[in-house]
Amino acid sequence: MQKENSLLSLLNSLPLSTRNFLESRTQYSRLLKVIFVACVTWVLFWVFTPSAVALTQIKLSDISYHECPLELAQGAVTSGTTMVANCFIVTGKAENATNKTVYDADIFGRIYDANNNSVMENRNRLGSIQEIPPGVSDFELRISVAANQPVPLKLKQFKAAGFSAPVRR
Repeated sequence: MQKENSLLSLLNSLPLSTRNFLESRTQYSRLLKVIFVACVTWVLFWVFTPSAVALTQIKLSDISYHECPLELAQGAVTSGTTMVANCFIVTGKAENATNKTVYDADIFGRIYDANNNSVMENRNRLGSIQEIPPGVSDFELRISVAANQPVPLKLKQFKAAGFSAPVRR
């Protein structure tokens, strides 16, 4: 009788075991499909990645400045205020050592007055150069300096960085 009950309970649990097995097999199959699709997607993105628009460093040299012509200097005020300002043009040479044109290059640097006070407090980005062809080329940058800051100005740590393709539209 004991054997019959064991056999009967085994036969009764067989459909439950079969159903559990089929459910786990279906879940395992779904998991394998997800992993396969993820791997294929990763490989496709890895193989067909577009070329990166990399940041290119530009060396700036021969940095100097002169006063703006009268037509540019008239009515000059400092950034964010109505304080009277002096207008200056910063000039120099930009060296693009790559064989591609560099676009939208930001110019960074520090400018101090005759007393070694910063002319543009908390501001390192001074302007930009739209396009720099391969080789050495000239650039100019207009700046406004508060009229109460004594000259001559000291231009330090000038550099630029741009992109291998246009980024600003």
